[in-house]
This record gives sequence, structure tokens and C-alpha cells, in this order.
Amino acid sequence: MNDYLVSVLLGIVEGLTEFLPVSSTAHLRITEALLHINLSDPYWKMYTIVIQLGAILALMLLFSGRILNFFRSFPEGEAGDRTIWNHPITLTLVAFVVTSIPSLLFIKIIGKHLESIRVMALSLLIGGVVMWAIDSWSSRSDPETRDVEQMSLGQAIWIGLCQVLSAVFPGTSRSMSTISGAQIVGMTRPAALEFSFLVSIPIMIAATGYDLLKTMHPHHHASTPALSPAATGSESIAPLVMTTHGWIVLAIGMVVSFIVAFGVVEWFLQWVRKHGFTLFAVYRILLGIALLALGSRL
Repeated sequence: MNDYLVSVLLGIVEGLTEFLPVSSTAHLRITEALLHINLSDPYWKMYTIVIQLGAILALMLLFSGRILNFFRSFPEGEAGDRTIWNHPITLTLVAFVVTSIPSLLFIKIIGKHLESIRVMALSLLIGGVVMWAIDSWSSRSDPETRDVEQMSLGQAIWIGLCQVLSAVFPGTSRSMSTISGAQIVGMTRPAALEFSFLVSIPIMIAATGYDLLKTMHPHHHASTPALSPAATGSESIAPLVMTTHGWIVLAIGMVVSFIVAFGVVEWFLQWVRKHGFTLFAVYRILLGIALLALGSRL
């Protein structure tokens, strides 16, 4: 298949799944297998990581007003009851650091799991059951934290630790780990979802930015931080020199993922406020079962 068409398809998959709790890493891996993309090719390994930048740019644009308000109100917060230790900006960075350090320690394990359809299938299945149970329990309780400005330092640390699961077990989903972890510690669906979006920004920028830098400087051999499931496999990426064709293919994927993600985030916010996460939990379970049955053929 033409590389440009492949890039459009992968961009659509990335934009659709990056912020939904269904694992963009698993969906990209499945799509690449169906398209018979050589996963040992260093270019496509890099592509799978860097394409996420398009989706994160869409998120930053959609949340630009909210993010600017956080910076303007730092450190006392919009209600004047925050400090430098529990302001949303600080809590976002805390969750980012808490996720990054353990992930770095598990980088070899993560690399082995990254291309395993069976691991992804089990992660999708188990994660779907867990998300369904937590969301059902949370909807029957009365969460105390209704906005990210009411979060505590302990909640941010807990959510950061939960995100490590998505790095160690691709298919778990960073979004699902953040949302379910937040609901466990008493956050409402909208608050959990918003913090999931906020903490994804530094994680995805660090992961995609590093690999793009490594591509532009092919003699740089440092190991990449395991900040996202896709990025964790990049320690095996051999340095490569990008061609004009390669840059165009990458740019197409990023632009398509930006456009698709821009629409998906708005829809996702509205859906969750009205219906919760049950639809995504059921989808994960069904996809996990299907992959376990068909995994050997991919």
C-alpha cells in the first residue's frame, strides 16, 4: 500500500484512540499488523511514537484557555485556596515525575511487551473489566473532588503510580489508568478526565520530542525515557537519517491525527458527562477477547 495512504490510516487511528481509554498503542500495533508494516523497521518504530505529537497539539489547542488560567492563577489558584504544593500545575508535574521514574526502571520489561499481541489483548480485557467496575462503583458514590483545583498532592502521586501500569503493560491505556485511578481516590468523571488530559501533555511531549530529536541527530544513542507505552520500544530504534519522503509521510500522519483528535476530544468530554465509561469498557473487553482468539494470525 502507498506510504501516504498508510500514514493517513495510522493518523486516523491515532487521533481516534489517543485520548479514549482504549489504548492507542494497541490500536496502532493492530493496524500496523493488518497493513503488514515491518515493525523491525526503525522508521516505522519512530513514526509510531512521533505521530502522537499531532494529537497532543490538538489537545493543547482545545485546552489552551484552561491552561493559561492555571498559569495566571499560580500558585494561589482561581479560588485563592491553593499553594505551590497543590496547584494543578504542580500536581500535573508531580504525576509526570512519579510516572517517569518507575517506568525508566522497567524499560527492559516494557520493550519485550511492546509488540506482544497477547500482552495487549490481556491488558485490554482486564483493563476493561477494572474500568467498568470502578466506574460503576464511582457512579453510585459521592466523589468529593469535583474539579482539578480541589485535588491533593496525594491524589496526584497515586494517579502517577497508576499510569506506570500503562507503560509496563501496553494495551492498558494511559487514559484508562489515569481516569480509573482518579475515580478510586474520589474524583468525579469530569475531574478525572480533565486531569488525564492535563498530565498527558508533558508525558507525550517528552516521549515524542526525544525520539524526534534522536531522528534529527542520528549519532545520539541515549536510551529514551519510558514515558509512554509506544516510546518504551524506542531504545531498540537504530539511528536513522530521514529522507524528504520520510518527513512527508510523518507530517501527513501528524496532521491527520491532529484533525481527528480535535474532534474526538470534544465528543469524548460530552459523552462522559452524560454516559460515563461503560461503552469503552465493553469495547475493550470485546476487543481483548477477539485478539486472544486471533492474535496468532497478526
